[in-house]
Amino acid sequence: MQHKGFSLKDIILLALIGIVFGVIFVGAGYLYNIIMLALTPVGFGPAAEDITIGLWCMAGPLAGFLLRRPGAAFLGEVIGAVVEMLIGDQWGAANLLSGAVQGLGSELGFAFTGYKIYNWLTAILTTLTTCAVTFVWDWFKSGYDAFKPSTVITLLIIRIICMFIIDGVLVKLISNLLERSQVLKAR
Repeated sequence: MQHKGFSLKDIILLALIGIVFGVIFVGAGYLYNIIMLALTPVGFGPAAEDITIGLWCMAGPLAGFLLRRPGAAFLGEVIGAVVEMLIGDQWGAANLLSGAVQGLGSELGFAFTGYKIYNWLTAILTTLTTCAVTFVWDWFKSGYDAFKPSTVITLLIIRIICMFIIDGVLVKLISNLLERSQVLKAR
């Protein structure tokens, strides 16, 4: 596949993905708060991040699968983070850094395939790279290094499962449905 820049149609699709997911990201913040409140009394509040992280990482892989261009996954995630910030969620400008980290993780999965393979293997690969990059980010940002090793392993397992379901399976199914419906011209 020949890699060319983004067309106007691609830019519009990226913007739409960013806007839709920016709104979803705000909703994910409310869900995160509810889960955090429910799990904190039993000492497992930090798991809220790992349960909901998949929702915050959907824009990248979807943009990657739909646009099939280098940089699409990163830009989809960052645009979503900008929209989330502009709507006025609880994390403010910190969203920009989180969005960049999440976008980088997603972009790595596509880069490992040389931007040539867009199948279930790529969905798994981009899920794993996003999971790894965001977990390292949370290690520092959320203080995972202060937790017992058993807690860290549990959080990682929760993250892998939740991200696999949301960012792997769900994103790939959405991508496949959009391709089959011919709403978007297959590339």
